[in-house]
Amino acid sequence: MKRFLLAGILILVALSGCDRNPAGDTATAIPTVELTPTNTPEALALKVNGESITLTDFNAALKRLQEAQQSINQSGSEAEQKATVTENLVSELLLAQAAVQAGQTVDDAALQQRIDALAAEIGGAEKLLEWQQRYGYTPDSFRSDLRRSILAAWQRDQIINAVPTTADQVHARQILVLDEDNATYAYADLQTGTEFGTLAYAYDPQLGGDLSWFPVWGLTQQNVADAAFALQPGEYSEVIKSAIGYHIVFVIERDANHVLSVNARRLLQEKTLQDWLSAAKAASTIEILTN
Repeated sequence: MKRFLLAGILILVALSGCDRNPAGDTATAIPTVELTPTNTPEALALKVNGESITLTDFNAALKRLQEAQQSINQSGSEAEQKATVTENLVSELLLAQAAVQAGQTVDDAALQQRIDALAAEIGGAEKLLEWQQRYGYTPDSFRSDLRRSILAAWQRDQIINAVPTTADQVHARQILVLDEDNATYAYADLQTGTEFGTLAYAYDPQLGGDLSWFPVWGLTQQNVADAAFALQPGEYSEVIKSAIGYHIVFVIERDANHVLSVNARRLLQEKTLQDWLSAAKAASTIEILTN
């Protein structure tokens, strides 16, 4: 062992002796190279107008969706779940970007206030940290995600709250049967002069087929709604076939500015939001980088 140590020392001495240059020749310096460590770019899942979501954050969102579906006994393939997460993240980014363009901001104080409120709701800061770790969040990624969701919610509210509270609506009733023969018989009765309401109560003793007031988007069977809006008050349609049966529709009255029901306005809000998102996607650069 001592011989190996001595040999090492001798080699160092010999090398150091070379620097003395007894012959007076010019020494050639050995350049040293400092290696600067480089960070490997993090893999991305998607980009919307240059703003990206990392694969780590995407997978964390996927895990949250999977656990949420399991908690309500909802099943779905991983491909469907990934498609849902992608759709949600793209929509959230588009809404948040629009909010920023409109001048909306979430400063650090407001963000921390929201985090503190969440911590209090979940049982304290430690509980919130445990929740973040369970679902793949770092403190920074959680703040970024929360800021984006606040901005997206603000923009969403601007869109849906702008929906009017009134719309062109009709008040109608219908005769609905499951087979075409009965519908043909009912239509023939109407043709002989039987009052629509009298016949409607024969087929629906409780409500007389009353559909109440509805806008053109307010029925589950769109072709039935379209037929109703093609009629004048006091007129009834021919037999209409839909996915649920055979209809004859009678329009009682119509109002161009009738107050929307809660459900009808909600449907309009959903349609308006989806129309906004469709237009925003068409005008944006969207890159999906996951399989």
